[in-house]
Amino acid sequence: MVLKAFMAVAAREGLHAVSLRAVAAEAGISLRLVQYYFDTKAGLMRSGLAHLEELSNGRLRARLQSPGQSSTARATLEALFAVALPTDVESRQFHQLWTSYAMLAMTDPEISDRTFVESPNRLQERVGSILKRGKAAGEFIREIDPEAEARILVALIHGLGTAVLVGQQSAEAASASFGYHLDRLTGKIPGCG
Repeated sequence: MVLKAFMAVAAREGLHAVSLRAVAAEAGISLRLVQYYFDTKAGLMRSGLAHLEELSNGRLRARLQSPGQSSTARATLEALFAVALPTDVESRQFHQLWTSYAMLAMTDPEISDRTFVESPNRLQERVGSILKRGKAAGEFIREIDPEAEARILVALIHGLGTAVLVGQQSAEAASASFGYHLDRLTGKIPGCG
């Protein structure tokens, strides 16, 4: 309940406007109760960041478990990208807050840049293991370096997501770009690999 209220305040007013008092008011509970769970605003912000990652992982799990979802490495990467792309209210809110956290991590000493990068590092490791699985299964060309490609794919996920969020690209164009890169990894594009 408290983290849901945190998300609502942060999405509506920005992370800079988040306070224990504002979250308590949004949740309809006492400030003292919020303080029981979170001693400081920094503690609330760290928990909010962890909550964002949990929400993203939950959306991906649901997508991967949906009927008809292929379990190939490529389909898993496409599902991960689709979940990350800001195309609905929830994913737009997620991407907006994630971007706000990035800015805070660079300017606010209470929000450690180390804490902020742990989640993208976990995502990069996950993408790398998906690529390794796909390479071992023959889905991707032998020459790919899964770790290097994981860095590229995570950068594509974040960069294309931001481009969609600000209206620089459509979701369709972003998905096509991501698919184009996956085609390169499978060897479908002549001269690549």
